[in-house]
Amino acid sequence: MRITQAFTFEAAHRLPHVPQTHKCFRMHGHSYRVELVLEGPVDGHTGFVADFFDVEAAFAPLLEQLDHHCLNEIEGLSNPTAEHIAVWIWQRAKPMLAPLAVVRVFETPMSWAEYDEG
Repeated sequence: MRITQAFTFEAAHRLPHVPQTHKCFRMHGHSYRVELVLEGPVDGHTGFVADFFDVEAAFAPLLEQLDHHCLNEIEGLSNPTAEHIAVWIWQRAKPMLAPLAVVRVFETPMSWAEYDEG
């Protein structure tokens, strides 16, 4: 069984490794959406793969680091592409959320990066 919990945050960034003529070279912002997909058996007693309140509590410290910040200034995100943000979240969330299977980071409603360790 898979469950998904979504979160949103606002942040600014610039992509330092694209040509200076690329519009993402300049500082700009996004309304990001993060989806954490957890996979595992449904507990026979609770009926949960994981309690959504526990997922929210585990992700809260990471969300606080991202929301309304310049992502380039966060350790490990000097080149904050959606791909790098997804890996950054995975590396920090997986130890707290063992059944984490996928991290999706949406820069826009139509474009996103998806990371799983496989």
